[in-house]
Amino acid sequence: MVSLFDAIGIVGVVLTLLAYLLLQAERIESRSRLYSALNLFGSVAILVSLAFDFNLSAALMEGCWALISLYGLVKAVLSFRRAPPV
Repeated sequence: MVSLFDAIGIVGVVLTLLAYLLLQAERIESRSRLYSALNLFGSVAILVSLAFDFNLSAALMEGCWALISLYGLVKAVLSFRRAPPV
């Protein structure tokens, strides 16, 4: 039986891999809000799962991944707001 924390972690892995798949399939841009959001929510979900079964190296990786994704998301949102209407 999969625990709740494992299920959350699996969702996080799926979101992160989906972001990468969509990027490689050229369905989304690396600077898009969707790419950063999928990576952010994926890494946060993995961090939640690590609260149940802690692993320092994985927590450091996912924490940095979340911070970088948050930076990209904020940057994408701000550039979208500044873009002139077409």
